[in-house]
Amino acid sequence: MRKRGGAVFRYQAVGRWFGFATLLLCIAAGLQRIVIVLQYRPALQRVENRKQQIELNYNMHTKAPVNWPQLMEQVQQGLPKAVSRCISLVENEAPGYEQFLAGLPVTGTAQIIGITGPPGAGKSTLTDALIGELVQAQKKVAVLCVDPSSPFNMGALLGDRIRMSEWYNHPNVFIRSLATRGSLGGLHPKIIELTEVLKAAPFDYILVETVGVGQSEVEIAALADVTVVVLVPEAGDEVQTMKAGLMEIADIFVVNKADRPDADTFYRNLKLMLQPAFHATAVDIPVIKTVASQKKGIPELYEAIGRQLQQVQSTDKKYRLLADKAWHLLQKHRMKNINKHDLLAAIQKENITNIYSFITRYY
Repeated sequence: MRKRGGAVFRYQAVGRWFGFATLLLCIAAGLQRIVIVLQYRPALQRVENRKQQIELNYNMHTKAPVNWPQLMEQVQQGLPKAVSRCISLVENEAPGYEQFLAGLPVTGTAQIIGITGPPGAGKSTLTDALIGELVQAQKKVAVLCVDPSSPFNMGALLGDRIRMSEWYNHPNVFIRSLATRGSLGGLHPKIIELTEVLKAAPFDYILVETVGVGQSEVEIAALADVTVVVLVPEAGDEVQTMKAGLMEIADIFVVNKADRPDADTFYRNLKLMLQPAFHATAVDIPVIKTVASQKKGIPELYEAIGRQLQQVQSTDKKYRLLADKAWHLLQKHRMKNINKHDLLAAIQKENITNIYSFITRYY
């Protein structure tokens, strides 16, 4: 019994020592956390101060009185900071922006190239490769990359520029990321105004990359001088391809990732579908095979864009583009005083069930 009691005592002692050791480890871990917090507190404070400074600068630049004539002069000189600030002011509807837009010179010769297509087609990689081709040709390029906004918190990743990191500091390249802000059609709600700002600067080309679109988001056709539709071999079967409204706006088709299986079959089917017997347009629409990640097919795409831009000048498409832009601007102006959140609040408050009688009050 004594031995058994001694063993129990030893087990209890060992248990107490383990408990004491565990307590020491917990204390050490807590002290380590305190040290880490104390060590990184200045860095966290600097981050918080930087956030406050950015917010202060934003309020100062967007709410303070703007010297629009001076800003226009700087934009015409092509100063990147002035162009960026002007885009922010127009985007956020700073006081006086409408008069500024009305006074923009019409001497700008920059031509707009729209790049659109379904998600995952490689639009950003293709845009990056096309920037390289334009820079090699001694051209100045402005790029507007549009990313989708969350329908819940209206945030956007703005990740397209990640694939264009090579051109961040290049003097002939200007890149700006935008969010759709809930706008349908794959574009920013003020994309027309922003492209007009860029036209006032000394750029040769303006590349507009839309979000990944489906069959009906075709507003880029009302904006761009040339619309490039990027597809991949996995875009769908022939029936899916024929019914897509996206296919009707293309001035140039690009079959990207052409090194994948079935790319040649997809290319041939697309060429057949564009034959005059099956297509309403009599103009030949180029189909270019590319592998954007390897820069293959990009010179051919650049040549095709040049040929299409020459055709634009000799047709009535220019006037149709202006009419489409005017229609979109008037539509936004008429809808300016109608807010979706106000509509939601009114519907919830009045428990609206008949939407047709509800909307008549806004006629």
